[in-house]
Amino acid sequence: MLRRDRGQWIGTFQGLTLRTALQPIFSISHKRIVGYEALIRAFDPDDSPVLPPHLFQLASEQPDNLLLDRLCRALHVRNFHAIPDDVNWLFLNVSPQSVASGLQHDSFFGKLLEHTGFPPHRVVLEIVEQPTDDAAQLRETVNYYHSLGCLTAIDDFGAGHSNFERIWNLRPDIVKLDRQMLVRATDDKRTRQILKGIVSLLHESGCLVLLEGVETRDQALIAVDAGVDFVQGYFFFRPSTSLHEAVATDTDFEALLNDYKNNKKSQSDPTHSIASFFSHRFERVIAALQQGECFGKACAPLRDHHTVSRCYLIGPDGVQRGDSLLADPVAHPPDPRFRPLENTAQADWYRQHYLRRALQHPGELQVTRPYLSVTGAHMCITLSRAFHRNGETQVLCCDILAS
Repeated sequence: MLRRDRGQWIGTFQGLTLRTALQPIFSISHKRIVGYEALIRAFDPDDSPVLPPHLFQLASEQPDNLLLDRLCRALHVRNFHAIPDDVNWLFLNVSPQSVASGLQHDSFFGKLLEHTGFPPHRVVLEIVEQPTDDAAQLRETVNYYHSLGCLTAIDDFGAGHSNFERIWNLRPDIVKLDRQMLVRATDDKRTRQILKGIVSLLHESGCLVLLEGVETRDQALIAVDAGVDFVQGYFFFRPSTSLHEAVATDTDFEALLNDYKNNKKSQSDPTHSIASFFSHRFERVIAALQQGECFGKACAPLRDHHTVSRCYLIGPDGVQRGDSLLADPVAHPPDPRFRPLENTAQADWYRQHYLRRALQHPGELQVTRPYLSVTGAHMCITLSRAFHRNGETQVLCCDILAS
């Protein structure tokens, strides 16, 4: 089922000719290729391309599916082994049926690597999970790949039923984010922030992150800003059965990263201008509090500004002193749906970074990035400054509506 043809290995399956196509995977930080995903390309007897879904429909029965899966991986390993590259990874897709069948079927792969002499540490097995996956069986199969010395990757994370429970259960080395996350982030700034958060959580889980499906320069810049480690997609290189062409490709990451840096520099830091604008108002309020004025009267310079939603005092233990002083309800009508969150007297804010920063740097006005406030489920920016009053350190805070 495998034979040589014009310097490459090709396969045969149910009358179709199978060829390896490679798509480079780039490391943003290294600014170069670090691996290739191997994809199968099928052709009919007239050499017309057959879509991959149609190919795998021919192997709907489990024995045929397992045979096709083995044939594709054997084809890819042999072709990649012949390329003059002894460093970069080979990403191989594993059919869900092969994973579900367990070690008694996929022990073939270890024998394949041993027979071809291809180093296991250069192989990344991509696993696409199905809703019916047996978690224990899946973990056992992933452990088998790790025992061979291979890396594993979860494919299409964020699509369908894929979630962090799978990450914790399987402990993959790499997580490939589903392209739809990038598509949504292209048109929605809030989704871009969510994407950053997901990447951060995956990093904290010990996984490297790959964003696939990058098709435009704007999407490439979103990937850079999201903090992902690796990228692949049509913007960089389309999958090609000309393997040496795929290996020889290059991308001008210098220009891409320079664009990213210039964009960041041109976006003025809003925290600096906010701090400058409100600094003298904080000084007036703190001076009035230190002179004994009541909180409501002292906070007038802050409360009267149209962007401020509430003011409050916090002690060094993180516990709020009294209730919050709310802004004019005409300018900022409270949302009745979140009324249970309105009363914040004795609330403990010690977990909040704006409080800890203010306590660490007394006398300096701290400004947060926009975040979701638990006091009303709205986006806000918090300004905070520590000062001394009646022998105690206190932190004056005010929230500004961010949207």
